[in-house]
Amino acid sequence: MFEKRRRRKNKSKGLIKEHSQRINRKSLSKSNARQNHDSVKSYTRRALFISALQLMLLSVLGGRLAWLQIVKGEKYHTLSEKNRIDLKMLAPSRGDIVDRTGQKLVVNDDNYRVVVVSEQAKDLEATLWKLADYIALDERKIRKILRQSKKQARYLPLEVKDQLTWKEVAAIEVNLPDFAGVSVEVGDIRQYKLAEAFAHLTGYVGVVNKSELASGDRVLRLPGFRIGKDGLEKYYDLDMRGKAGQAQVEVNVVGREVRELSRVPPMVGKEITLSLDAELQLHAYERLSKEVSASAVVMDVHSGAIYSMASFPSYDPNLFTRGLPLDVWEEWRTNPGHPLTNKTISGQYPPGSTFKMITALAGLQSGHINHRDTQHCSGHYDMGRDRFHCWKSSGHGNMNLVNALGQSCDTYFYKYSTEIGIDKIADVAQQFGLGHKCGIGLPAERPGLVPNKDWKYGRFGTRWQAGETIVASIGQGYLLSTPLQLAVMTSRMVNGGYAVEPWLTGLVGQEMRHLNKWEKMHVEPWHLNVLKQGMENVMMGSRGTARAAQIENPAFAFAGKTGTSQVRRISAEQRSSGMSQAELDWKHRHHALFVGYAPYKNPRYACAVVVEHGESGSAAAAPVARDLLLMAQKINPAAKPLISMNDGLKNLRPAKRRL
Repeated sequence: MFEKRRRRKNKSKGLIKEHSQRINRKSLSKSNARQNHDSVKSYTRRALFISALQLMLLSVLGGRLAWLQIVKGEKYHTLSEKNRIDLKMLAPSRGDIVDRTGQKLVVNDDNYRVVVVSEQAKDLEATLWKLADYIALDERKIRKILRQSKKQARYLPLEVKDQLTWKEVAAIEVNLPDFAGVSVEVGDIRQYKLAEAFAHLTGYVGVVNKSELASGDRVLRLPGFRIGKDGLEKYYDLDMRGKAGQAQVEVNVVGREVRELSRVPPMVGKEITLSLDAELQLHAYERLSKEVSASAVVMDVHSGAIYSMASFPSYDPNLFTRGLPLDVWEEWRTNPGHPLTNKTISGQYPPGSTFKMITALAGLQSGHINHRDTQHCSGHYDMGRDRFHCWKSSGHGNMNLVNALGQSCDTYFYKYSTEIGIDKIADVAQQFGLGHKCGIGLPAERPGLVPNKDWKYGRFGTRWQAGETIVASIGQGYLLSTPLQLAVMTSRMVNGGYAVEPWLTGLVGQEMRHLNKWEKMHVEPWHLNVLKQGMENVMMGSRGTARAAQIENPAFAFAGKTGTSQVRRISAEQRSSGMSQAELDWKHRHHALFVGYAPYKNPRYACAVVVEHGESGSAAAAPVARDLLLMAQKINPAAKPLISMNDGLKNLRPAKRRL
């Protein structure tokens, strides 16, 4: 019985399990069917999306194809007939240089030139020889062009000849179909309108050399492109260079331009406005031309503006752009006056007696000099076994500071110098602008030299000697200064003790100077007044060294200090024989110097003059300074405001269209 129950129970369990499995199979079948249905629907949506995307892309491609074939068909049909589109870089016009009133000093003239593209010329050498039938082109020039063609990309144009005449331009234009790759372009050539008078300031432009090409600026590879090589042209080259433009032109199979399709014009370089007054600069240059070699600076003692900065002899910068004859270069190279040197910033001279004001100020500040005390000058000063002579062999007698400056007594400063010490004298000299560059914004400026004990030990490895201080006290020995530094020194002495700095363009780098905001130096005003009294005594004292050069009209009267610096030491034999400077070779004579200011009661203009080997500051340099300060007061450039204070440097403007 129990066995029957067990069998029945197992059978029931089996039926239940079988029923459950049947139900599960039905559920799984329904689930699979549902999943298959969802999968079909998802595939259909993706297929529709991809089809739509393909249709859209085909529509875009079809539209583009229609644009190229229908709208632009003519253009590309032209290209298919062996024509092509060339991109031409357009050279920018260089910015002008003008004086403070806007008078043009440096401008651009039209310059027609013929160029050739190597890859467009079937035979470059044959093309050049054919061109020689119409323009002046010799074998040497042709070989040079061929060598140049191997150094640059074949698609870049080569300059064959510039400064073409109208006859040459017409001859080439008429025969252009016979010259594959040849074209005539019009560009700029620099013109220096006042040439020699401004040459050392403006400088000049020249062709680009290999090292300059290494900068990677593509505009430098343009035919005939020139960059600044000296002066302001070099210092502000990137500002005045401008920005190149671009033209898209259609050319035919022989490289001749058919038409211009588009153009992005070049931008004119920045215009530079100078502080200089052209009228005063011309007058200064003419006055200096009466000497063998001389230089002069006139500056505003308050603002620091340079009104005149002339160096003679000079050169014509136009020759560097239009062609420099070999004989002219040889004359410049051998000229003892060194016409290529801007002596106002590169000429370094012992300041001579103009330096006595520095020694005097060092003595006043250190307390070693009392301006009322006197020293006796017997014509020389002995220290140990050495004797130091005064320029006046008979001596000046008893001298106080004002008289010692007025009569330029050497012995007075000899006696105080060793008490003051060279280091104190050097500190005052550097405070007044000597011994370092002025930062005028011109290349080739030299720093001069103000020696002290540390300098000598570092330079020669020996100690400073007391005798060297005596020599330095009157501006001799190791001391060197430029005319610009002497003008700055004078300005700081007479403007109330402000550390005025000279400027030509109103810019320091790319920022405007803050005029009339110079730092006040730590100098006692009455010390400066004593120096001014001494400078007045030079011109107006009964025994003043430059009284013969004074201006008779009291409204224009000026004050100053003479200086005569030795080129080489006078031997005892020459001194005893009384040999005059005129008996020496010109290059061995003393330099003549003068620093001054005007009007003497209300200083506005400072002037520094150096006449190389002029023998005497009172005889040679003082009359030049008198003429320049008189002219400066009459012209009064300080009353002429700068036309724009270099506002033109803030923005570039489009260049005029070039053919």
